[in-house]
Amino acid sequence: MSGTQAPEDPFDVIMPAGSERWPALVRERVMQTLRPAGVLVPVIERLAGLSVLLTQRSADLKHHAGQVSFPGGRMEDHDRDVVQAALRETHEEVGIPPQSVAIVGYLPPMPTVTGYAVTPVVGLLAEDVALQLDHTEVEYAFEVPLAFLLDSRNELALEREYQGRRIPTVEFHYEGERIWGATAHILVELRKILFE
Repeated sequence: MSGTQAPEDPFDVIMPAGSERWPALVRERVMQTLRPAGVLVPVIERLAGLSVLLTQRSADLKHHAGQVSFPGGRMEDHDRDVVQAALRETHEEVGIPPQSVAIVGYLPPMPTVTGYAVTPVVGLLAEDVALQLDHTEVEYAFEVPLAFLLDSRNELALEREYQGRRIPTVEFHYEGERIWGATAHILVELRKILFE
C-alpha cells in the first residue's frame, strides 16, 4: 500500500468487476453525474491481528440506508480533497479524529450506482481508538478480521437484479453481517492490491 497515492483526479474511476453487464442507461448515468466522495477503510491493530471497522448505516438515510459501509461521504466545497472529505466524514460519523488515522495507502476511485466517484483511503488506527457514533447516520459499528476478508474463499460471487438485468456482484457474510455493494467491491480491490 505504501506505493499508492491519492488520486490526482477523483473522477478517474475504475469500473468494478461485472459493471460491463450493468444496463447501458445505468453506466451512462453513473459516468455523467459522478460527484467526488471519500471513504476511510479503517484498519485497527488488535492483539489478535488486524481488523477492519465497518458501519451499519441508519435506516433513515436517503442513500444506502441500512447498508454496511465504510465511514465517509461526499466531498463538500470546504474540503481540500477527497482524503480530507473521508477523514472529516469519519470524524462526524464515528468520532475518530483525523489525527488518530495513519494513512497507509489509497485505492483507485470507484463509481457507485448512486452517482459517486468514491476514493477509498486506507488508514491504521490504534487499538485504543474510541468511537462516538452519530446515530442519525450510523446504527452501529463492527469489526471483521482482515484475514477473513483477504481469504478469497470467504467471497461469495452472486448476481442481483437491477432494472431488469442480472448483474454480477460479490458479498461477504461474517457473524450475521452482510457486506455487499460498493463496500464489498472495495474490499476485493484492497485484497488485489495487497497481494500484488
